[in-house]
Amino acid sequence: MTYRSSLMEFVGYARVSTQQQDLTQQIDKLEAYGCKKIFKGKHSGKEATNKEALEALLKYVREGDTVVVTKLDRLGRSLSQVLVCLDTLVERGVNLVTIDQPIDTNKSDALSKAMVQLLGMFAELERNFIVTRTQEGKAATGNYGGRKPKLSESQRLEIKNRLKKGHSKMQLSKEFGVSRATILNISRS
Repeated sequence: MTYRSSLMEFVGYARVSTQQQDLTQQIDKLEAYGCKKIFKGKHSGKEATNKEALEALLKYVREGDTVVVTKLDRLGRSLSQVLVCLDTLVERGVNLVTIDQPIDTNKSDALSKAMVQLLGMFAELERNFIVTRTQEGKAATGNYGGRKPKLSESQRLEIKNRLKKGHSKMQLSKEFGVSRATILNISRS
């Protein structure tokens, strides 16, 4: 466990999207701003290092600290992820400063407040776009989720007719490769 003094501190977070990208420029800016502790994330196949670095940062900071990033998008891959992170920081009394953008949650000036509120509106807009695109995609493909039925409508009708003729549910379940409960459900529908 790392010992921390009681003084509030600037804590940096640097992230890049691919393993090939370099963190050096972000780290240089964070150090120049006064960050002694810097958490680093690099994208990997499952984003594990970014997630782990951000979780470690969130565990490390405490009330009164200031998280410093070069740009707001360093906190997440989507606006909604950024806002979730920002909400977490605000709830814990941790400030956020972006070096290259006019965001400082410690300030109570109109521009800082407006930027945070605008981000909230954009996150809601982004979510609505995603929902709309998802619904349009489902409608276009006819795939609304769930498992595809094992039996076609014509097979279901055939099973109903054969049940009326006295065929056993067990025999039909074996023939059509479904459970006896499926045959029972068809007989009840």
